[in-house]
Amino acid sequence: MADTSTSNSAAPRRRWLWIILSLVVLAAVIVLVLEAEDTADVTMVDTAPPAPAVTIVEVMPAEAIATVTAFGELRPRWDAEIRAAVSGRIVNVRDAALTGERVQADTLLFAIEKTQYETAVAAAELGVEEAKLALWRAENAVALARREFERTGTEPPNELALRLPELRIAERAVVSAEAQLQAARRQLADTEVMAPFSGFVTKRMASLGQTVSAGEALVHLSDDRHYEVTVELGQTDWALLDHPVAGTAVRLFHRDGTPLGTAKIRQGGGFLDPQTRQRRIFLDVTDPGDGVLAGDFVKVAFKGRPIADTLTVPESALTRAGHVWMVDADNLLVRMRPDILFRTDYALTIAAPDARGTARVAVTPLASFLPGQRVTPAKTDQ
Repeated sequence: MADTSTSNSAAPRRRWLWIILSLVVLAAVIVLVLEAEDTADVTMVDTAPPAPAVTIVEVMPAEAIATVTAFGELRPRWDAEIRAAVSGRIVNVRDAALTGERVQADTLLFAIEKTQYETAVAAAELGVEEAKLALWRAENAVALARREFERTGTEPPNELALRLPELRIAERAVVSAEAQLQAARRQLADTEVMAPFSGFVTKRMASLGQTVSAGEALVHLSDDRHYEVTVELGQTDWALLDHPVAGTAVRLFHRDGTPLGTAKIRQGGGFLDPQTRQRRIFLDVTDPGDGVLAGDFVKVAFKGRPIADTLTVPESALTRAGHVWMVDADNLLVRMRPDILFRTDYALTIAAPDARGTARVAVTPLASFLPGQRVTPAKTDQ
């Protein structure tokens, strides 16, 4: 019984002994590791890391001709609904009046029944002849009256005695009859509806056999020879132009950059748009190319005045924050906020910060750039 109690009490002591030994071994391992770290060889390097390479472009300050761009919609100069000038039944619709047709000026589009207007012309011609006959009779009466007073040797007491009022009425009647004849002939001519200018028929509103009234719309015609563009410029861009601007030529481009020809400034800058507070410029496109279509959104490039002491740098040199990074003579980075004068395709022109020396501009600045950071410039020809 005593042996059993002794063995039971010895088992916990052995477990504690193993636990203590394990802790001692673990502590020894930790001490060895710490001593190994403390005694590790550390190589001290006195040389600085190499300066990062930066691609730069060298730009000399020079005079630049300002280029101002704006966008506007190409609109036909003439765009109208062609309406009937007389009433009547449509007896002929020409193919030129169909929607989508391109017509030349003075092309016949519609014919309206003309019988009543031919009758009116005949009646007006008769009225002219009758008025001329009445005038001849009045002139003859005046001549007879004058001879009668001359034969008797007396003076006529008044104009009425010489039949002069009747003569003046007869003269006015001839003028009135001829005017009525011209009006009747004009109405007869208006039974043939002609295209007043060349262009495209964009819509037809009348049909064969339809009876129309004077003033009723027949077709919608849009000019294809003369176009207009209206653009707006802010005060800064307006100041870059070479004034006066009226009569000068500008270049037109499609949205994808395709040249579309030239336009001439008809007038501009005389007033501000009440909504945008910008100056409006009106352009005429009198010789459009084949690629010009009404409704196109075009880019207009104005040739401005010369500006001295400018730098033309790649567009990529401008950061999102609106800065340009330069490299000075000591290969240190210098950050500046440029005075952007104008922009062109993939480039921008800024005022030169130093008009005497060559500027070294970082082509593609990085977000990690810091003012005063030393770099290794790598020149490019772009």
